[in-house]
Amino acid sequence: MSDWPFSSKPNLGVVTLQEIVLRKVPILHVCHDADDGAWQFIGLDNPAVGETTLTSLQKVVALDPSLTELADLPLGWHAWRRAANDPWTRAPMMN
Repeated sequence: MSDWPFSSKPNLGVVTLQEIVLRKVPILHVCHDADDGAWQFIGLDNPAVGETTLTSLQKVVALDPSLTELADLPLGWHAWRRAANDPWTRAPMMN
């Protein structure tokens, strides 16, 4: 996939919400963890136990192509927006 914008492979496992995979809610918060490089694609609220699921990076990008704008999100940073059509805001995560 020569036009793949992420440094991570498309089949990388990422954390998301079941409701996102089922297209019931949009992705509003993205985290790129500093400790292990993991990606999380969630909503603005903290998910409850049992609401998260694993899928591939390619699958979440297919669900929301605007995520390609975050391909260069540094480790330890996150991005958020209030609604699916809003622009992404980026900042380092606070520990």
